[in-house]
Amino acid sequence: MLRTLTGHESGVEGVAFSPDGEIIASASEDNTVKLWTKEGRLLKTLTGHRDEVYEVAFSPDGKLIASASEDNTIKLWTKKGRLLTILEGHRDEVEGVAFSPNGEIIASASEDSTIKLWKHNSTLYTTLTGHWNGVRAVAFSPDGKIIASGSSDKTVKLWQPNGTLQSILSNHSAIVNDVAFSPDGDIIASASSDKRVKLWDQDGTFLASLNKHSGGVEGVAFSPDGQIIASASEDKTIKLWQRDGTLLSTLEGHRNEVEGVAFSPNGKIIASASEDKTIKLWQWNSTCTGEAKPSKNSNLLPECWSDSLYTLTGHEDEVKTVAISPDGKWIASGSEDKTVKVWQADSEDWNLTKPTLLHTLTGHSDRITGVTFSPDGKMIASASADKTVKLWDHNGTLLTTITAHQDEVEGVAFSQDGKILASASADSKVILWHVEQVLDLDEVITYSCDWLQDYLSTNAELEKRDRTLCDRIKHLKRE
Repeated sequence: MLRTLTGHESGVEGVAFSPDGEIIASASEDNTVKLWTKEGRLLKTLTGHRDEVYEVAFSPDGKLIASASEDNTIKLWTKKGRLLTILEGHRDEVEGVAFSPNGEIIASASEDSTIKLWKHNSTLYTTLTGHWNGVRAVAFSPDGKIIASGSSDKTVKLWQPNGTLQSILSNHSAIVNDVAFSPDGDIIASASSDKRVKLWDQDGTFLASLNKHSGGVEGVAFSPDGQIIASASEDKTIKLWQRDGTLLSTLEGHRNEVEGVAFSPNGKIIASASEDKTIKLWQWNSTCTGEAKPSKNSNLLPECWSDSLYTLTGHEDEVKTVAISPDGKWIASGSEDKTVKVWQADSEDWNLTKPTLLHTLTGHSDRITGVTFSPDGKMIASASADKTVKLWDHNGTLLTTITAHQDEVEGVAFSQDGKILASASADSKVILWHVEQVLDLDEVITYSCDWLQDYLSTNAELEKRDRTLCDRIKHLKRE
């Protein structure tokens, strides 16, 4: 099933599924939010914003929708599209909005240098006015009891849900780019352009400064068990640290700044993506403890890392994205070179002995803008500036090419059950695809046309137009 949602009059900024997958919300430069059923029927156009809508989010229970806009407001709506209230007070555009894990608190971050906290009934708790420059990031702790904000004013601030400022973390000397909580919520890591990662406890007590980078730190990530911290930097390295700030290793090998770093689900593999057009895989030995020195012939710590360091080469342009499948067995990389590559480690438990390039997925005619795995890990969706979305199985077989968009595809997402695929494009459309039916249609057409091909090409009684029946059907089914 293919549905095209054509109500928007300008570019679609984003698309989101409700937690139960029944409703889709789209945010647009046309100043509106639209709500649709998963079958593609327009439920409601939410009007009222006076400028572009940047972000839309559902509450954890799916009953509320929050929209953040360049018009300096946040609007709250029911899932049926009824406007509940307008959250006014910001003096500049609202760049982000987030619900707390329990849905009781809404946090909004603005270029006016403030964070505002709102109750679930839309009552304003307070305006957090400690920052004196734009707020770049806001995050809730896993238990929702602490809010961390990172700002261009070089500080991290910790707040209680009632709006009380708990701590001002002011040791950074440049913009704070990222803030992350450890999975247990005990440690806060802040990444900054001052080339440092700083660690703090929940009370704001300074624990350690990780200051070995020679370039700005772009991002920070905790391993799934929270014991290892990875930092990615403009200095072309990834550094691995213990929670106490001990440097475990510097992973060198990239020839340009590292844009991203990710842990596999079991924490044994680290994947790094770089502007040098490569992805590197690194294997962690979880039995490693304490600080060690690099071996003579390697910058890797032998106590902490296997001898295996693999550079996945083959892309001919910048690697823009790296994704790991839900079970951790597959890696997909998308590149400016118009390809997606799929990689696999030999062993099922990810004791990486020989990473293998399985397939180079070719067919896109422009850069890859996104790549994602289906929830069951059996399919890969790639979005491209060539106006298409392609679906592949993890063996590299092209399942279908979706060509309905009239401009580059900006994003693609699976619903939680994997049955619906949504694509958002600069052509002002949100397109919904029923994955199973799209694939079933492909299979029927492929089988039928294979069976009829000889008849169509050899029957002298057929007109020329009839001989191209299969070609025309294959094209039309994607419109």
